[in-house]
Amino acid sequence: MGIYILVSVLILITCVLLVLIVLVQNSKGGGLASNFQSSNQFMGVRKTADFLEKTTWTLAIILLVLSLFSILIIPKNQGTVKTEESEIQKQINNTKTQPVKNFQIPPAKK
Repeated sequence: MGIYILVSVLILITCVLLVLIVLVQNSKGGGLASNFQSSNQFMGVRKTADFLEKTTWTLAIILLVLSLFSILIIPKNQGTVKTEESEIQKQINNTKTQPVKNFQIPPAKK
């Protein structure tokens, strides 16, 4: 059960990072890459866009792998758990088991 919780937390962290990376990008060339257009920049505009794209694909693949891995480690019920019957179900079961009292078939009309 502990590893399942760990994988679930990793999935949530990956989802949050993926959302943030996608929101930083702009499909028309803007986004974070458009802020680095000065001549003395550390990374060029193209390198920033490549980095964001590679990060997006990496996070998507990590999310896919973690999701598939979580299927294998989902905790299974070891025994059957008896659930309590509802009041309606109890009434249905009682009417099935109790015989009908004083029931007489009326005579056929001639």
